[in-house]
Amino acid sequence: MASALRRPLRLACVAAAIVWLGAAAVAGAAGGRVVVLRATGVVDSVIAGYIADGIRGAERDGAAAVVIELDTPGGSLDSTWQIVQSLEGSSVPTIVWVSPAGARAASAGTFITLAANLAYMAPGTNIGAASPIDASGNDIAGTLGDKVRNDAVAHMRSIAELRGRNEAWAVSTVTEARSSPASEAVALKAVNGIASSLEEVLASATGQVVTVGGGAGVTLDLAQATATDAAMNPFQGFLHLLSDPNIAFILFTIGFYGLLFELVHPNFVTGILGALAIILALIGFGSLPLNVAGLLLVALGVVLLVLEVSVTSHGLLTIGGVVLFALGASALYTNPGDPLEPVVAVAMPLLLVTTLTTAGFGALIAWAAIRSRRIGGGTSAVSVPVGATGTVGSRIAPRGSVYVNREHWSARSRDGAPIDRGASVRILGVEGLTLVVEPEGSSSSGAQAGHATG
Repeated sequence: MASALRRPLRLACVAAAIVWLGAAAVAGAAGGRVVVLRATGVVDSVIAGYIADGIRGAERDGAAAVVIELDTPGGSLDSTWQIVQSLEGSSVPTIVWVSPAGARAASAGTFITLAANLAYMAPGTNIGAASPIDASGNDIAGTLGDKVRNDAVAHMRSIAELRGRNEAWAVSTVTEARSSPASEAVALKAVNGIASSLEEVLASATGQVVTVGGGAGVTLDLAQATATDAAMNPFQGFLHLLSDPNIAFILFTIGFYGLLFELVHPNFVTGILGALAIILALIGFGSLPLNVAGLLLVALGVVLLVLEVSVTSHGLLTIGGVVLFALGASALYTNPGDPLEPVVAVAMPLLLVTTLTTAGFGALIAWAAIRSRRIGGGTSAVSVPVGATGTVGSRIAPRGSVYVNREHWSARSRDGAPIDRGASVRILGVEGLTLVVEPEGSSSSGAQAGHATG
């Protein structure tokens, strides 16, 4: 009797094994894990690396799927192709969800959204506008224009064909800069559906059959899956923050002021911090369609403000500096030459605040300069005793500055010889607002008795 039962038992075991193997082909069974990547802002090398790492980690950990929550105005062409390759080659099902309401998958975001296995959009979002343009915002003419346009069209067509999306619509986002709201994109079968929340995304994806890297067909079962956020590490987050057009502008402005303050009042600290801020700003500018002319206008405006200290202009340099600063800030970013780069600009509130702050700073400089010149033209209660000692602030060769009686003064050496910074000097006299000095301990036949008035 035992032998009679063995055969049915074996058949039952084989049947159970077949059922188990079939269930193993269903990604994300109840209780599975879904990795959520949040990609916002300009598409740059940081975002590309973050998504690639996230997908590799999901593959390694056996995740049921990867969901990319996307909100971008566009970005780098190379970074976009890297992300598309990561999505198309993933052995884990990928889902792009354009979210939250008001978000967009513009330009580069269109390629990324369509390259995922499944694509969903939150209500109030839009997708499209991926036409190549030149640095002036016009269509690229001639052979170069045809080359760039045809390349973008070919990429878009191949992505739409691979994922079974509306090829005509996808191509029109490149050739006609077409953009569609979520409802239209769903009706045109450009995306798979509308979802207001991550739970709706997972519920809508459940039951969908997708093809992952290698050509394997997978049926999704994500309704009961657990979502796990995979945030950027602090270093990635910091580098990506620099690609914000407003952050890059603020860093550049602060950095330039720091360097100029270092030139006027040497102290090393402001110079080092200013140089660091400018380096960080340049890192951010590398991901943005920077207008070099606008950058130079901002820099020239700051220079004019500083020149107000030493040049008699009665405030004209300050006015010119503020105007140049405002013009440069408003034109800091140009229309992108890369077909997938975003159209960005310095936010108007930030532009107004920085311009007014610069105007106030310039007015203070002009007032102080005018007051100093008036004091220098007559008598003053502030006097520097001849024979008093001070410390060289900036190297005198033959002109520089000294610190005496808790004040900074312009200074020149009596005989034109250089005097190093930090050296102790003796005051011999005053010429206008410039002190005549010599190294302390030197003999001077030209020393005068009394007080020199500044």
